[in-house]
Amino acid sequence: MDLRITEIFLSIQGESSHAGRPCSFVRLTGCPMRCVWCDSEYTFTGGERISFEDIFKRLKDFGCNLVEVTGGEPLAQKNVFLFITELCDRGYEVLIETGGFVSTEKVDERAKIILDVKCPASGEAERNHWENLERLNKEKDEVKFVVADLEDFEFVEEIINKYDLQNCTREILISPVFDSPYLKEIAETVSRSSLKVRLNLQLHKYIWGADVHGV
Repeated sequence: MDLRITEIFLSIQGESSHAGRPCSFVRLTGCPMRCVWCDSEYTFTGGERISFEDIFKRLKDFGCNLVEVTGGEPLAQKNVFLFITELCDRGYEVLIETGGFVSTEKVDERAKIILDVKCPASGEAERNHWENLERLNKEKDEVKFVVADLEDFEFVEEIINKYDLQNCTREILISPVFDSPYLKEIAETVSRSSLKVRLNLQLHKYIWGADVHGV
């Protein structure tokens, strides 16, 4: 079994409630979505087919127990579900960063989902697979909203209330687009919202820059 991989690297987790933790990343190639603010267009094509065992060798060399499977859209490759299960079987703590277009139904229940719900400014909000929100596990799963402006935040409030996300997910992450001119306004709106949410800045970009890969 193999996967088409763009990169495998050791860094720190830059987002979510796990931000700041050492983390190994397995970044898969390909994505069916085209968000206008996408920061990983380099994953859309190319990549290299790498066997599960070769991936596991790399991860073992890193010596890090936290592994994130990301993309692109990692769940778009059918072999990834078996890979995730084997990661869990080997004792890794597994994070799955998914854009929400593909169903999470087949993801091993031991893995922790970080579900990226697309807001209107992304241009892809109509393609959200809403059933994914109904599968969230309150003890471990998180929802992320990438917010470009205050109109996006109004959408976030609507979805949080519609799906009762404050009571069915571990964390609700509000992630401003990295170069958004509305960062301060978004932060102030979050502070006044009375919602149980976390402002989620992309730590890795503030350290290494927006265009650096594999760190």
